[in-house]
Amino acid sequence: MTSSKALISLESIRKTYALGGNTVHALRSIDLYIEKGEYTALMGPSGSGKSTLMNIIGCLDTPSAGQYWLNGTEVSRMNDAELSRVRNQEIGFVFQTFNLLNRLSALENVALPLVYAGMKTKQRLAQAEAVLEQVGLKDRMHHKPNELSGGQRQRVAVARALVNQPSLLLADEPTGNLDTKTSHEIMALFEEIHQQGNTIVLVTHEEDIAAHAKRIVRLRDGQIEG
Repeated sequence: MTSSKALISLESIRKTYALGGNTVHALRSIDLYIEKGEYTALMGPSGSGKSTLMNIIGCLDTPSAGQYWLNGTEVSRMNDAELSRVRNQEIGFVFQTFNLLNRLSALENVALPLVYAGMKTKQRLAQAEAVLEQVGLKDRMHHKPNELSGGQRQRVAVARALVNQPSLLLADEPTGNLDTKTSHEIMALFEEIHQQGNTIVLVTHEEDIAAHAKRIVRLRDGQIEG
């Protein structure tokens, strides 16, 4: 049964790929429920299915079978245009490589999702500035990415992920390009964001990073362990 509190509800999710003449079973009947306000880490070795699962949770891919409900809407049968709309409205993404546009300032990078949402310039810049202040970067908002440290760039990326006030913050190896000290600072920022009531799904292969989450879901061979 679907949990009534679940923000993410995955039921009997399978994902298969045709590779050459073979069928690859990337996910084998996954059942996973993540409630609103939870902070969950997805872990698993290479080939475990965690990236495939992340892509389905993030509406970047669709399952071969099963049902996925996100914030009360079934997204597992949506087409690309519908999935794109859900991604823009419901999910904030943080990637290992930051994915910032070098020609834009930190403020303009953070405001970008609001351009797609059709918000007026004055309002979106004010909203972007508020989120940059939240992540401790108000004094650097007019700097371009190449004028910022790796940690500052990831803070800009986190602010951009939050600016739409999404239902879900999905972070894929967010400390992968950062040194140990900066990694701890970014994870402390995620903790602050979680304490403000945000739902976070963190994908990582590092035990010390996963330990910051309140719950760890481990995958192996396309299935959830234990």
